[in-house]
Amino acid sequence: MNDRARRPAVFLDRDGVLTREDDWVLRPDQVELLPGAAAGVRALNQARIPAIVVTNQSALARGWIDETGLAAIHARLGELLAAEGARVDAIYFCPHHPSEGQGPLRRACDCRKPEPGLLFVAAREHALDLGASWMVGDAQRDVQAARAAGVHAALVLSGKGRAERARIAPEPEIVAERLDAAIAAILPRIAQGR
Repeated sequence: MNDRARRPAVFLDRDGVLTREDDWVLRPDQVELLPGAAAGVRALNQARIPAIVVTNQSALARGWIDETGLAAIHARLGELLAAEGARVDAIYFCPHHPSEGQGPLRRACDCRKPEPGLLFVAAREHALDLGASWMVGDAQRDVQAARAAGVHAALVLSGKGRAERARIAPEPEIVAERLDAAIAAILPRIAQGR
């Protein structure tokens, strides 16, 4: 597919951006949307910009949850967003950890952020223009993954974002209190092609 047919997207970290940052979310009843999360996703939906979740989920490698359990958590996320008129277009997750757990999921990989693998897979599967796309995260690893993929970076101060901000240099292009404010700053830039 040629570059003209590709479109921008906004990649979203899950915990701390869309949902309350918790030590471990292992059950659907633990999923809680953050203030402004549904409004931010809804604004992307209305602008016809794909909203794609990219999340590290090493609880799989650690054996604390299986893919069926993770699917139930993501289904609950979808229900909560839908109740507020919003939806994500896809969810990509890394199940690996380089030093924790056992078996084939205990390994270094190219999909665990700060590596950019999840963004590259999503770009291939959804015909995305990475150079015109954005990543919204609350951690240094989200910004690093964005930069490694050639994606613009935004940091939200929800989740661990406030504590992580000092570690990130140079600072991301956008820093916002929460997702809806970040999306309000991103959408005009996408419309202007920057």
